Amino acid sequence: MSGELVLVTGGSGFIGAHCIVALLREGYRVRTTVRSPTRADAVRAMVRVGGADPAGVEFATADLMRDGGWREAADGARFVLHVASPFPVRQPKDEDELIAPAREGALRVLRASRDAGVERVVLTSSFAAIGYRDDAGRPFTEADWTDLSKPDLTAYVKSKTIAERDAWAFVAREGAERDGAPLELATVNPVPVFGPALGPEVSTSVELLRRLLDGRVPAVPNGTTTGVDVRDVADLHVLAMRHPDAAGERFLTIAGDPITFPDLARLLRDRLGHDARRVTTRVLPDWLVRVGARFSTELRAVAPQLDRRQGASHEKATRMLGWNPRSTEDAIVASGRSLIELGLVRR
Repeated sequence: MSGELVLVTGGSGFIGAHCIVALLREGYRVRTTVRSPTRADAVRAMVRVGGADPAGVEFATADLMRDGGWREAADGARFVLHVASPFPVRQPKDEDELIAPAREGALRVLRASRDAGVERVVLTSSFAAIGYRDDAGRPFTEADWTDLSKPDLTAYVKSKTIAERDAWAFVAREGAERDGAPLELATVNPVPVFGPALGPEVSTSVELLRRLLDGRVPAVPNGTTTGVDVRDVADLHVLAMRHPDAAGERFLTIAGDPITFPDLARLLRDRLGHDARRVTTRVLPDWLVRVGARFSTELRAVAPQLDRRQGASHEKATRMLGWNPRSTEDAIVASGRSLIELGLVRR
C-alpha cells in the first residue's frame, strides 16, 4: 500500500493490537490511542510478538470519556478503526460503567473523524448488538438488532447495541457536516473472539480459557458458544476499511457452528495434551446455573446461553469481501497454545 495513515483506537487491547499488526503487514502507517503514554511499550511488545515491526506505530493519548486528544489523534488519518470499548470479565453493578464509555466514546471518535476529514470509520461492534431477540429460531443476519426491552440483557449487550445504534444515527444525521464527501461507517460484529494472545491483554473469551487451563473452573455449563479467530477479525476490519462496497454495511463475524462448553473443554484436553491436564470436563447442571445466576454476575451472563441454538453465518462477509475465517476449533486451540507459550497459565 501507499503508507496511508490509519488510526486504531485502543491499541493495547486484544483486537486492537492484532489490527495494528494486520495494518503494518499491509504497508499502512498506524497511529493508536492509549489512555496513558505508559502503555506504549506494552503495545510495542505485543506488536513484536505478532510478528510486525512497531517502529511504524505512532501514539496519541485519548480517553473514551474525555473530549481532549481525539481531534489530534484523527488528524491526517484516512481511515479509523474504532476498536476501544470496555468488556470486563465481570459485569458491573452499574450498567452505565459500560454503556457510557461505549456510546460516548464512539460518538467522540466519529465526531473527531468527521472534523479531521477521515474517509471511513470501521466500528468494532459485536454479535451482542444483533443476537438477543426472539425470532422463532431462524438464523441471525446483519439486518437483526438486539431487542433492548428484553429483561435479561447484560450491561455489555446493552452497551454494544446502544453504541452501534447511536453511531449509525450520528453518521446519518451529522456525518455530512463538513466540506467534501460525507463520513462513511462500517461495522464489524464478532461473536466471542479467540485466537493467539500477544500479551496479558486478552479478550474475555480467552480469559475463560486461561481459567480453564489454570484449573480455576470446577465445572463448565452445558451451554454453547460460537467463536472467531482474532486474526480473522483484524483482517475483516482491514477489508471493511478499504473495500468500496463496505461503506454503510454491517458484517457478522463468525467462524462456524456453535460448540458446547463441555466439547470446548474436551477439545483443549485432546489438542493440548499435558498442558491442559487441569481443564475440567465436569458439567454444571442447568438448574444450578439458573439458581446461581441470581447471585453471580458471571452465571447471569451464561444462563441465557443454555437454551440458545440459533445460527448465524459469515456469508455476507465472504460474498462481499472475500473473507474466509479459520475454524472455531483452531481459534480456540491457538488461544490455549499462546497462553501456554507466553507463560500466562500455570505449568
